[in-house]
Amino acid sequence: MSELLLLNGPNLGILGRREPEVYGTDTLADIADAVADEVADRGWKVLSLQYDSEGELVRSIHEHDDTVGAIVNPGALMIAGWSLRDALANYPSPWIEVHISNVWAREAFRHESVLAPLAAGVIAGLGTTGYRLAARALLAGAGR
Repeated sequence: MSELLLLNGPNLGILGRREPEVYGTDTLADIADAVADEVADRGWKVLSLQYDSEGELVRSIHEHDDTVGAIVNPGALMIAGWSLRDALANYPSPWIEVHISNVWAREAFRHESVLAPLAAGVIAGLGTTGYRLAARALLAGAGR
C-alpha cells in the first residue's frame, strides 16, 4: 500500500486550541482523518507527522522519501527553513505547501516562502480545507 506523507511543522501540534480565530478548531487528528478520506479510494494510507524541530522534519523527509507525495505545512519555517528546503529539494515525489491562514493577509515577514519555488503548488488561506485540496491535487497527478 502506498503512503502519503502529511508533514506539519512548529506550533501545529496544538491546532484546535491555537488561535482558533486564525487557525480554526480542527486538530491535526481531524486533518489527518480528512486527508485519509480523500485518498482512501486510491488505496493510499496517510503518514501524519508533526515536529516543532526543523531537524526532525528534515529527518522525517529523508526517512520517508519512498512516499507517493507529501502535503507540507512548514509553519513559520517557510520563512527561513533552509535545511528543510534542502531536504524537500531532494524529495523525489511531488509535494504541496499548505498554510491554513492567508499568509499574505498577515504580517509582512510571512509574505515569502523559501520552500514554495520547489513545491508542485501552494494552497493558503482556505483553512484546513486546504489539506483536502492538496490531497486531491496529488491524486490528480500534480507535479508529475
